[in-house]
Amino acid sequence: MAVSVDTVYQKVLALANKEQRGYITPQEFNLFADQAQKEIFEQYFYDLNQFRRVPNNNTVYADMTNNLEEKISLFEKYDKDATVIYNSDSPTGTYGDIKLSEDFPDLYRLTMVRVDYQTEPRFRVAEEVQLTELNIYGESPLTAWSKKRPVYTRYGPDVLQDRLKVYPYPSSDNTIDEVKISYIRKPEKPNWGYVVVNNKALYNASTSSDFELHPAEESELVYRILAFAGIAIEKPQLTQIATGLEGAKVQQEKQ
Repeated sequence: MAVSVDTVYQKVLALANKEQRGYITPQEFNLFADQAQKEIFEQYFYDLNQFRRVPNNNTVYADMTNNLEEKISLFEKYDKDATVIYNSDSPTGTYGDIKLSEDFPDLYRLTMVRVDYQTEPRFRVAEEVQLTELNIYGESPLTAWSKKRPVYTRYGPDVLQDRLKVYPYPSSDNTIDEVKISYIRKPEKPNWGYVVVNNKALYNASTSSDFELHPAEESELVYRILAFAGIAIEKPQLTQIATGLEGAKVQQEKQ
């Protein structure tokens, strides 16, 4: 399931030319397309939080919560192998760290961490603990972690690193104790690829990448890209038209 990048581009061009607001180059379109997809994707989570507060619709295909969960499910990854960092210089022999930003560069939101200790009969879902509360959890008899009840915390040594630490530390040999990561990935960047023929850019499917959003987002993509284009080419009327169309669509969805 995807939205054709060429279909969206042709609609954007048609609407822009209809209003006589100027031409949008492929380079501009690709920049606007990436930003539009990111914004729509991020909005899923805000909308899901909002619609979970209201009663569900009895008709499954018309229920907004179900619809949003379906759109997000396209990006879910389940039980991916994680590599636990081993450091022989540490007092305990291992840090129990997982380099999320390196091992899972497409990670957007973490959903579950499972640990399989060799001494336990099955995988255990680890509970997330805030770094500031870690000592409290570790020192209390009621909340202390164990291989039957593992926990994890996230931290970043610097702005470029995103790490996860599991307690109790898994084995340094990842074939003995296993850690599995489930997460929601980022959408791939869209691209309208082209070749130049007689000074005209023609669509090239072999170098193009479609939008990864649900097909229902096609009109939303068109409106958002038009709005960005209106700002870039200094045509506020185009932005106003696109914003008006987008607003009408959102109003219809939330009635």
